[in-house]
Amino acid sequence: MSEKLKILVVSAEVAPFAKVGGLADVAGALPKALKAMGHDVRVAMPCYKMVEANPAYGVTTKIKSLKVPLGWRNVESSVKQTKIGAEIPVYLISAPYFEGSVDSRSVYAAGSEPYAFFARAVLEMVRNMKPEWKPDVIHCNDWHTGFLPVFKDVLYADDPILSGAGCVFTIHNLAYQGEFDKSILPDYGLPESLFSMDKLECYGSVNFLKAGIVYSDLVTTVSPTYSHEIQTQEYGCRLEGLLGYVQQLNKLSGILNGIDYEEFDPATDKRIRFNYSSGEMSGKVNNKAVLQSDMGLPIEAKVPLIGLVSRLADQKGLDLIKAASSKLMKLGVQLVVLGSGDAMYEKFFGELESKHPDQVRATIGFDAKLAQQIYAGCDMFLMPSRFEPCGLGQLIALRYGTIPIVRSTGGLADTIVDYAKDDDKSNGFVFSEYTPEALVASVKKAVKVFDDKDEWAKLVQAAMSCDFSWGASAGKYVDTYREAIEIHPSEKDLESAA
Repeated sequence: MSEKLKILVVSAEVAPFAKVGGLADVAGALPKALKAMGHDVRVAMPCYKMVEANPAYGVTTKIKSLKVPLGWRNVESSVKQTKIGAEIPVYLISAPYFEGSVDSRSVYAAGSEPYAFFARAVLEMVRNMKPEWKPDVIHCNDWHTGFLPVFKDVLYADDPILSGAGCVFTIHNLAYQGEFDKSILPDYGLPESLFSMDKLECYGSVNFLKAGIVYSDLVTTVSPTYSHEIQTQEYGCRLEGLLGYVQQLNKLSGILNGIDYEEFDPATDKRIRFNYSSGEMSGKVNNKAVLQSDMGLPIEAKVPLIGLVSRLADQKGLDLIKAASSKLMKLGVQLVVLGSGDAMYEKFFGELESKHPDQVRATIGFDAKLAQQIYAGCDMFLMPSRFEPCGLGQLIALRYGTIPIVRSTGGLADTIVDYAKDDDKSNGFVFSEYTPEALVASVKKAVKVFDDKDEWAKLVQAAMSCDFSWGASAGKYVDTYREAIEIHPSEKDLESAA
């Protein structure tokens, strides 16, 4: 095996082309870090209409016609191509399934067929590219790619191009598993014998996420703490037994996500009004004033301004904010919210704004530029998550000198150290109990430190000195890729894991 690896990263969303959540950021940034290490990395994703139609991406045709066998039929498709940066090829699998995706809100299709097709099409694409390029390892991400390792092992076991490739499967969020009726198996050319507890069956359904776990050589999560949490009943989403068994086989590990320090740099970010750095912080002060003005809030430098950029869902701990809102408002803070999701929370934040017009502004929807202005202009960033596989918001906030207030779970526990005076490792405020009282106490503590100008400045400097760039994490992925290549092919004996 050569020192330089050939790596294919497969994902349903990839930044900047299509972004719904943190998965896209990882799939867009990790390849850049791997490329910087000297590896030959390429990316495969669906060809959404919004990507192909955007002239900025310079989409060209890679494979004019690609017939993809899917059970009893052949699906006519093609492969387009664009790039991440100047050097990383991104292969776009084009088919009718993805033509309705005109914006990020319409990326994910209903049903299983688009994702079974996508998985099979990626494998057929690789076979079609011979002898130009074949991967040493294929890195699959989340349930949308879960059938790829199944197809590879079951239908391409003797294929000279694919059979030798290792397969790594990353769980970004265990709560989303892709569960469908067992009748889909013959539709996709798979034997019904795969519908068993040791393979694809999970509580009476075919489970795409379980498929990826069972048929991949190694499994990773996006933070070390989350890899342990998902082996418990509280966080395991009915797969804790399987994941515990995978851990016993030494095939499960957690690799912390990073962020792209070129994209998220307050010194160069064109999306914010005033650039700044840890050595020259006047721009952050000015950004706060501009954000308060733009939001129609009183321009008060001495009032703590808290930001919340989030999907509005229970997972994000919004029920805690709702229960604690009156006490939080009594602390004299300002709150700027950006997000969309559960109608109940969209309504709640609108009502909170109406009730406290001098303290709260809520923007329902997503605006990438406003998000950056919140990261740059706020003093604190709120993430009271019920669970958080990794979380990127707290990492971006640290980069911009905005102090995170988080609950100790998943990647939040791995990245944020609770404030203690004279502790150089402190970079935020952390609470453990999932209660409104614990949240209020943590915010109250942050407000008290904020009132000490010198102490707050030290905390901001500590936050901005943290390094959560992709370098270290990419190195751990390379180690994982090499291990997957070494152990493949191997018997995937998971029979005792129900």
